[in-house]
Amino acid sequence: MGSENVMEVLVRRHVIDTERPFPDVLDGIWGGISQPDIDALFSTLAASTTYEQFSSLVAHAQGSAGLMRFQHLNDDRVLTLDPQAPDWTGRRLVRLIAGNPVTLGQMTRHVADAGSYAPVTILIQELPDGRTRVAYDTVASAIAPTTIRPPQR
Repeated sequence: MGSENVMEVLVRRHVIDTERPFPDVLDGIWGGISQPDIDALFSTLAASTTYEQFSSLVAHAQGSAGLMRFQHLNDDRVLTLDPQAPDWTGRRLVRLIAGNPVTLGQMTRHVADAGSYAPVTILIQELPDGRTRVAYDTVASAIAPTTIRPPQR
């Protein structure tokens, strides 16, 4: 039978509210995050034979923020179908999962668990009053957890 340890890791949630309309905020985010064909890129990366070549391919594929889109989810579609969330109709809620394969490799090479945080999840929400909220989390340290305790049964 396996064992389980629970580590508490300090997470900081960054929340940015702006008067800018949702489409403008989303366009601004896309200005820094590239949108490559991930399957094609990963096939190219798999064919690289050196770390220098791998890093160079990633550098050419990343956006100005050093990130690329791994996944784009339109969470608003589900919420508009939810009878318990009627105020979501017509509003947007987009979840972007963005990262950098070089950064992911550097983080997980030392602490494999850090791979849980290497791609960042960015949530862009259109608020009822027309403002936009952007939220994302950063991890203070995946290497130095605040406490280690056995799981509660």
